[in-house]
Amino acid sequence: MPISKNKIKLIHSLEMKKYRKDTGCFLAEGPKLVDELLPYFVCQLIVATPQWLHETGRKLPLCEVIEVTAEELAKASLQKSPQQVLAIFSLPEEMRMESVTLPLDTTRKALCLALDGIQDPGNLGTIIRLADWFGIEHIFCSPTTTDAFSPKCVQATMGALARVKLYYTPLPELIAELPDVPIYATLLDGENIYTQPLTPHGIIIMGNEGNGISEEVRSLVNRKLFIPNYPQTRSTSESLNVAIATAIVCAEFRRQLANG
Repeated sequence: MPISKNKIKLIHSLEMKKYRKDTGCFLAEGPKLVDELLPYFVCQLIVATPQWLHETGRKLPLCEVIEVTAEELAKASLQKSPQQVLAIFSLPEEMRMESVTLPLDTTRKALCLALDGIQDPGNLGTIIRLADWFGIEHIFCSPTTTDAFSPKCVQATMGALARVKLYYTPLPELIAELPDVPIYATLLDGENIYTQPLTPHGIIIMGNEGNGISEEVRSLVNRKLFIPNYPQTRSTSESLNVAIATAIVCAEFRRQLANG
């Protein structure tokens, strides 16, 4: 049975945040990504080619499954080169609720990220993937940070959304509730990250691609860091991409933790 026009319309609507919010769903495409997310999110719909559906060893969830040709999948997909399968999942509970209890105690026990106005879904997806790689399980996002469940961001996470939880909340209010927690940020007037003792817990704030961290949030930072270029006497690029900077910072935190 071919996929209906209404189903295609539903799939395409999930490109827009309004419809993701209205339906409480998000879209994921491709075998690796869908396989990563299936054990962690409630699946509402699978649209797939026979190749994916009949692959040995895969257990399908109890949801609507539509078998399609590659041509039909191309009509439903948002990708230029769709690959075998797309799926609609329910958004996690913390993304569907108007208010959610934040895991504040986690910031006193483990390292967390806070993102202040990240706009590019590719950057956000990469940061979520980095968090997963470095064992960071919680990310706090300002309301001005782009939606982590947009199709472009979901694709960029490469499945890391399964293991990293995100919370959209005003960062100044969050930080105000954590007076005894280290609040780190990379700033031009910060101290060389490679010479500073870094704690195994706290919050690392990363800012907007063009404007950096907002003034209000910047005033609440109590541990200022700086990523030096090499050699420091050499003329170089004005700044680093925010995802690359996040990778450098997280790697140094983990290096120091590993070395005791």
